[in-house]
Amino acid sequence: MSDSAGFAQFDKRNISMMMDFYEMTMANGYFVQGGENTRVAFDVFYRRNPDVGGFAIFAGLEQVIEYVENMQFSAKDIDYLRGQKIFDADFLDSLKDFHFRGDIYAFPEGTVMYPNEPFITVVANLIDAQLVETAILAQVNHQSLIATKARRIVRAAEGRFVSDFGARRAHNMDAATYGARAAFIGGVNGTATVSAGQLFNIPVNGTMAHSWVMYFRNEFDAFRRYAEVYPDSTTLLVDTYDVVHSGIPNAIRVAKEVLEPQGKRLRGVRIDSGDLAYLSKKIRKMLDDAGLTDCRIIASNSLDEFTITSLIKQGAAIDSFGVGERLITAKSEPVFGAVYKIVGVEENGIFSPRIKVSENVEKITNPGVKSIYRVYDENGHAVADLIALFDEPVDMSKPFRYVDPVKPWKNRRFENCTAKKLSRLYVKDGRRVETLPTLHEIRDYVKYQLANEIWDEEQRFENPHRHYLDMTPDYYDMKMSLLHKTRQNLDG
Repeated sequence: MSDSAGFAQFDKRNISMMMDFYEMTMANGYFVQGGENTRVAFDVFYRRNPDVGGFAIFAGLEQVIEYVENMQFSAKDIDYLRGQKIFDADFLDSLKDFHFRGDIYAFPEGTVMYPNEPFITVVANLIDAQLVETAILAQVNHQSLIATKARRIVRAAEGRFVSDFGARRAHNMDAATYGARAAFIGGVNGTATVSAGQLFNIPVNGTMAHSWVMYFRNEFDAFRRYAEVYPDSTTLLVDTYDVVHSGIPNAIRVAKEVLEPQGKRLRGVRIDSGDLAYLSKKIRKMLDDAGLTDCRIIASNSLDEFTITSLIKQGAAIDSFGVGERLITAKSEPVFGAVYKIVGVEENGIFSPRIKVSENVEKITNPGVKSIYRVYDENGHAVADLIALFDEPVDMSKPFRYVDPVKPWKNRRFENCTAKKLSRLYVKDGRRVETLPTLHEIRDYVKYQLANEIWDEEQRFENPHRHYLDMTPDYYDMKMSLLHKTRQNLDG
């Protein structure tokens, strides 16, 4: 069972109407023209990595599956649509018994992924496939963005504890809760968001705000009262008045006068303002001189991968980072940009490929129902991803010829390699057919890939190595032939 088994109890809303209006107008148009039972395929993919990074992390699949399994239209929803006075009455009547009846193929959640490869493919009747577009994109765009940002922050921290402190800066309560889920997938160690801890079994952490310190008559009294309530986990916020001349001396006094007589130790101190590098080094010396060498220093205040990297380079004596607004909003690049494009229409039992052509080369789609393989060298490193026709055999037991679409004139082969198909069938006829992993398992999967499969050169922040997306010759020929036919039709 997944970690979010309490989802139905948490969220009583019917979010089936969370769609762009054009989805409903197109669905009505397909219905009126008698095409509602035609099966189609749509791909979900994105065109570039956030923050000019080397990869992204796929997150949000569990919520996509929950959405399609529970999709329905209430009488109130249908009355609202009827009030728009543009929809066919029989179409609206058909929505009374609507449920998603399609199939969903996807990468396992937590997969490291790259631009222009479909990490979700929806195969369904035309109306079913059209009506789920916005909801799918909303889930995966948000969570994949936050998971990817979290991984960058965790990498910058170089093994130090990182916690999500972002709820109050999130765009709303859902963004805080599911953002915390995504951040945990990306590798943070815990969250301050209680709803996420409860729903997804994420470790929760947090101590006090400045208001606790300001409520009491003086700083020492505030610290003493807190230590008396939480002697086994005392962490004190020391920057309300003056870190060096008040906060740390009072924290040390509490450690000596309140905690040590009980056989307890001061767990940590937190700074949330000022020159974090300078202050942390000053604090470390003061604590060590007082015999509190085991007391941890936690820092927060508008942190991200760049400020954390800078702090570490400056020798900051920080053991743990609380990261808020720049994580939960992915402030440096707050749009992931995944899109939902039709790639095939079933004709006489066979999916006929469709392609979107654009003046911008990067917006030309990869047509057809296809399979994506990850190709590994003999040491288990991922050297490329490979697009193949859906049922095309990919045999790496001998040198395997492929096409680099950027340099198609070159004769390329994979040698001494293995290949793994990435997509799995998660939903069949509207119902899940594979048990979903727990959130902790998804998080471990991310860590495993980055530690064992993905080149370090792809993980650097500046000028990361580009991961290759290659094509089998048969797939490449199909795409080029379709482009040629499309151009002939346009020139017509």
